[in-house]
Amino acid sequence: MEKRTFAFDRVNFILLAVGMLAVIAGFVLMSGTGSTRETFDPEIFSVRRVRMAPAVCLFGYLFMAYAIIRKPKS
Repeated sequence: MEKRTFAFDRVNFILLAVGMLAVIAGFVLMSGTGSTRETFDPEIFSVRRVRMAPAVCLFGYLFMAYAIIRKPKS
């Protein structure tokens, strides 16, 4: 039997998992209470929701793109 070669190796899958965890963490950072007609929550415009969470998501997506593009060692 000949040895099969795959496009991804173990390291690629680990990097993909780390990137996916970063994206999930970014979405968790974005979550929180919302405003209703009766009450306004000023935390909607906090630094965590507006700046940090999208940056974490972007980092996760870029990390996943690197994991896909990365060439496994032969």
